[in-house]
Amino acid sequence: MALFAFAAVLLLAFTSSSSATWCVCKEGSDTILQKTLDYACGAGADCNPLHQNGPCFQPNTVRAHCNYAVNSYFQRKGQAQGSCDFAGTATVTASDPSSAGCSYPASSSSAGTGTSSGTSTPSSPYSSTGGVVGDDSDGGLMNTAFFISFFSGFMVILFWCC
Repeated sequence: MALFAFAAVLLLAFTSSSSATWCVCKEGSDTILQKTLDYACGAGADCNPLHQNGPCFQPNTVRAHCNYAVNSYFQRKGQAQGSCDFAGTATVTASDPSSAGCSYPASSSSAGTGTSSGTSTPSSPYSSTGGVVGDDSDGGLMNTAFFISFFSGFMVILFWCC
């Protein structure tokens, strides 16, 4: 019975420790960040807020727009492992990058439902049909939901048999 209580406490620790995460672009040249921005917007990010007069247009810099686009992509992919890599140009952070008037989504449910902004250019080396280098859209085997389900099932079996 003590083992079951320990397992329940451990399970609660895993399920209640979720913290918000965002995806932002790393330091880099505007050329590299523009390619990342183009890819994210062409591959499903909601880039409508980046349009002129949109809530996230200012500051009008490649880096700021890249940050919003990769985060939108990351959230729409359910924060799947690898979906914030963008060939090494982006990284996950626990610091909210939102600014006055521009709220960055922190989950897939708040990632927007608009269509991509169309900021991709025909000369972009990224295709909206290709994948992000390192993108593991299925979440991999260590997906949190999978882990919790597996662990819970294991504990139920252990409780009933022992």
